[in-house]
Amino acid sequence: MKEDVLRKLCAAKAMEYIKNDTVIGLGAGRNIACLIELISEAMNDNFKLKVITPSDNTKNLCIKKGIEVLPIFLIDTIEVAFDGCVEVDENFYASKGAGGIFTKEKIVGAMAKNYILLADEKKLTKKLSCELPISIEILKDSLSYVIKIVEQLGGKAMVRTSANKDGYLITEDGNLLLDIIFENILDFDKLNNNLKTITGVIETSIFTKEVDKIIVSGENGVRVISR
Repeated sequence: MKEDVLRKLCAAKAMEYIKNDTVIGLGAGRNIACLIELISEAMNDNFKLKVITPSDNTKNLCIKKGIEVLPIFLIDTIEVAFDGCVEVDENFYASKGAGGIFTKEKIVGAMAKNYILLADEKKLTKKLSCELPISIEILKDSLSYVIKIVEQLGGKAMVRTSANKDGYLITEDGNLLLDIIFENILDFDKLNNNLKTITGVIETSIFTKEVDKIIVSGENGVRVISR
C-alpha cells in the first residue's frame, strides 16, 4: 500500500477523536499535514477548531488552510494532540527529535488528555532501537559539561549543525541540540531520566510517558493501540 494512502488512513481515524469547537494540538510531519487537509475540509461544513503547535511548518499550513493557531503559552489543557514519530514501540516509548522541537512537543503532549501518535506499521517496533541518535536540548553554557557526562553514560555526542548557517544550530529559545549515539540501550526510561538529571539539559527526544494511543496503518488497514 502506498505511503500517501497509509497517511490518509491514519488521518481519517484521527478525525474520530476531534470534537467540534475545541482546541487541539498538532505536531509536525507528513501524517499531520494530511490530517490538516481533513480538518480544513471539515471546517467547510461549519466544523470549528483551533490549534496549538510547536512546528512552524504546521503553523503556516494551518494558517494557509484558514485554521486559527493559538500560542501554546495561552493554553493549559487540551482534549487531544496528534503527532508523528521516528519510531514507537509496544511499551508506548517513542523516539522523536528530527525536527528539534521535542521539548515543546512534550509540553503539548503533557497538557493533552489524549496524546496520539500517527504511524505506519514500519515505525511500530517491539522495542525501540539504537539505530538513530537520541537528541537532547541543552543550555549553551552547559555544552562541554553535558558532553562529558553523556560520555560517562556511554554516549557519543555531536552538536547539531545546519546547512542553512555556519556553526551550531540554535533553537528559537537560544539553546543547542546534541545528537547522541548509544551502542546499546537496555532501559530507555532509565536513560531518559539519567539524561534529564544532567545540569543544563532541558529535555530529551525520548517519550516514555506521554503517549496514550497509537494509530497504526498498514496493509491490513488501520488500528488503534491504547495504553
